[in-house]
Amino acid sequence: MKVAVVGATGMVGEVMLKVLAERNFPITELLVVASERSVGKKMTYQGKEHTIIGLADAVAAKPHIAIFSAGGDTSLEWAPKFAEVGTTVVDNSSAWRMDPTKKLVVPEINASALTPEDKIIANPNCSTIQLVMALYPLHKKYKMKRVIVSTYQSVSGTGVKAVKQLENEIAGIQGEMAYPYPIGRNALPHCDVFMENGYTKEEMKLAREPQKILDDRTFSISATAVRIPTAGGHSESVNVEFENDFELNEVRQLLNSMPGVTVQDNPDTNTYPMPIYAHDKDEVFVGRIRRDETQRNTLNMWIVADNLRKGAATNAVQISEYLVEKGLV
Repeated sequence: MKVAVVGATGMVGEVMLKVLAERNFPITELLVVASERSVGKKMTYQGKEHTIIGLADAVAAKPHIAIFSAGGDTSLEWAPKFAEVGTTVVDNSSAWRMDPTKKLVVPEINASALTPEDKIIANPNCSTIQLVMALYPLHKKYKMKRVIVSTYQSVSGTGVKAVKQLENEIAGIQGEMAYPYPIGRNALPHCDVFMENGYTKEEMKLAREPQKILDDRTFSISATAVRIPTAGGHSESVNVEFENDFELNEVRQLLNSMPGVTVQDNPDTNTYPMPIYAHDKDEVFVGRIRRDETQRNTLNMWIVADNLRKGAATNAVQISEYLVEKGLV
């Protein structure tokens, strides 16, 4: 099993290597791939030193799987080149997510749709993954009509430059800015670029991607995405209107029985999800589960996950595990 990690030196790429090692992914040969400026440098994986190679050399090596986290432009250019030589690409960028010919996969929900012909597979947006992990079992039971989600997203979702900006601000250092404003002691209602409809690209991903993953356009999602000064972990305040009524105890049971979801919901002991507890974990945590008392059949909940793990690296590795397990590569 020859595996390439494309964008291995980036924030998500490094977590991908960590997750591959933790989960004992069956690699016989690892290719660490990055941009030209990193080619020739060394990286260590499970105690063994690897030399970083470029994309052309990686394609020539014909890996079985290439896990991409190198940005949309790189994916658009290079994923088809890998696919042409028989490699299955699992891509973490937004490049292929809404392409009708490509699958958008969260393994616990729709991995069964994958076939050997799927040579480019899209990994959803980090905020989308944790949202659909909680919505999926509830939608199956009660049928969603409308979802309103407000996100509280960490700076690690922007990348290394944003993490450095926050660290500099905490330390009182003037440095390079990833955002148009300070992020320390602030909240920016601005994740990704603004679009013509007044929403950001991040908000539109949250509106559209769940419909594709669940293969259902009968529900609608309205999102507001906000960047806050946490180093890692995304949080979401979610209001869901269902066709059918629910019991709160059953909601908790459905969520707890969903693989990869953990309920943390006890106001008496101040038990609720927080980014500080989700750090470095693969689960999606759900709490503050309560009825919306202003509207029938409507639920409020709070969802938190580590955006670099289940929101990116872990989900991509899980897709790769499924491909190997089912003999699709």
